[in-house]
Amino acid sequence: MASPTTVDPQIIDVINQVQTATMSPQVVLTSGAGKAYQAVAQSTALAIQDAADTLRNLSTIATTAAGVAMAQLLATGDQKYATTLQEAQKLMQSATTDFSNVGTAASTVLKNFPAG
Repeated sequence: MASPTTVDPQIIDVINQVQTATMSPQVVLTSGAGKAYQAVAQSTALAIQDAADTLRNLSTIATTAAGVAMAQLLATGDQKYATTLQEAQKLMQSATTDFSNVGTAASTVLKNFPAG
């Protein structure tokens, strides 16, 4: 029977192999780079989600404004409401451009970030 204070050399070898496999400088570097890439990917996804929320909210505002303006234009014939319709359309065009710009920028950031 082995002495209670002696550790089997195979156990020591397994511990050394596990440590080498998980804590070598290259493994730590690659793992860290992968985690950084995932964090950047998540951040860009959140930026795009926020831009989509903004686009949705502005769409609601523009659609509501257009509906009210159209109702007033039909009821009164006053052309100032036609101008409001044009402004609502400009708002949506601007919001769509902003959404596209955020998506493009987020994509560029992610593509240029080293994956590990």
